[in-house]
Amino acid sequence: MADWAPALELLPHRLAAHVGLSAAALGLALAISVPLVLAMRRSPRAAAPVLGIASLIQTIPALALLALFYPLLVVLRTASGVDVPVLGFLPALLALTLYALLPLLRGAMTGLRGIDPAVTEAADAIGMTPTQKFTGVELPLAAPVMMAGLRTAAVWTIGAATLATPIGATSLGDFIFVGLQTEDWIGVAVGCLGAAGLAIAVDALLGLIEHGLSHRSRARIFAGLAGLGLIAVAALVAARPAGDHRTIVVGAKSFSEQYILAEVIAARLAQAGYRTEIRSGLGSAVAFRALKAGDIDVYVDYSGTLATTVLDRADDPPLAELSRDLTARTGVGVVGPLGFENAYVLAMRGDEAAKLGVRDLADLARVAPRLTLGGDIEFQTRPEWRAVQAAYGMRFRKARTYEPTFMYRALASGEADVISAFSSDGRVAAQRLAVLADPKSAIPAYEAVLLIAPDKRADAAFIAALKPLIGSIGVERMRAANLMVDRDADKRSPADAAAWLSSRAGAR
Repeated sequence: MADWAPALELLPHRLAAHVGLSAAALGLALAISVPLVLAMRRSPRAAAPVLGIASLIQTIPALALLALFYPLLVVLRTASGVDVPVLGFLPALLALTLYALLPLLRGAMTGLRGIDPAVTEAADAIGMTPTQKFTGVELPLAAPVMMAGLRTAAVWTIGAATLATPIGATSLGDFIFVGLQTEDWIGVAVGCLGAAGLAIAVDALLGLIEHGLSHRSRARIFAGLAGLGLIAVAALVAARPAGDHRTIVVGAKSFSEQYILAEVIAARLAQAGYRTEIRSGLGSAVAFRALKAGDIDVYVDYSGTLATTVLDRADDPPLAELSRDLTARTGVGVVGPLGFENAYVLAMRGDEAAKLGVRDLADLARVAPRLTLGGDIEFQTRPEWRAVQAAYGMRFRKARTYEPTFMYRALASGEADVISAFSSDGRVAAQRLAVLADPKSAIPAYEAVLLIAPDKRADAAFIAALKPLIGSIGVERMRAANLMVDRDADKRSPADAAAWLSSRAGAR
């Protein structure tokens, strides 16, 4: 029987965050729209460029618009020297605000342009000032059409807010992103149904207000406003933090192992008395920059990633040297290695590798022009892949990008012939994949290391709480925990796998 309890336990907090983000974006969009509408009303020539810019923004995919604000805020913080938060609520707020402008502006202008000219002429004839005419005649007549634009903006904003997870904003999208990766369809359903239910409820309440404006019914207007107020109050209550201590934010990238390790870290800190929050689904570059900026406090990264993408080193330095270099150049602290390595490896179906006579990457380069490569979202843009191409002259017939879970399925179905697998992934053994040797050592080592934000390096209590994790997780245990989440039968949640892993800490 499906277990809805874990997702439903998290639902109030994430729903509250979703309501807060959507409401703030919609409120800011309204605040921007009002002066723009007034300017377009006074100067009709201004309408075309304003609506054109708003339409252009709307053509940008919502996920791309959300992602763009992260580097923009990084540049702003660097240039201004002001400690602008670059991850989480602020970039999501700004992107969603821009996304909501078009329906608000278009609805307002359509409503104003639809007023019978005879009505405005009559208002002029009786001596109304422009302000009196606007507030007493034009606005009431255009209000129902304006409300239709507001309803559209609200539904769009609530839907687009689910895409804010990759930039660290808590929302109902957390259920969807994690659920797609771990094939937790209950979590996906909770995220989708929660967002749809919220959008339907808000649209119905705004529709009630719109109906009240059309029929001069104060009761309906007040009922709609009361319903919206009730949603806002409920969200505030659900989002209210417990205690006075600052929440420790644990980061996680967008694959199962990271979700599990984030739960392990959060549980360890909770045992030490800290209140924690997990921000998952982050890209490698976003996660490290967020840690460096203090937007997250702790997460697990891998030595090869740190050497190539953060420090831009072409060699494979010892971990001690890498740690010193990382701290000296970025301020980030390295608590230590967890005890296992999760390296990128290229893998094939065992029978296919035997059929083609492929044992290592040199063999693969020979047959690659006839094969399709399936990589995770990051792999084909990373220095490691460029190093493999340079070392072996690797050129595939076709390359495709997948979420890690679907990448393994693509290999099993034959849609991909080779994938960028992970050495600590339990599915490598479970699916009897052939891991191809790297005789030229083009791919560096990937020891899992625990990183902390610069401001935590001097926090002895915080470091002491994390120290028991160092060297406590062997690769076989990590593979087993990963497989618990990724297997088809008897699938477990990342929290369950983390509890199992923690209970066996120290086993290799």
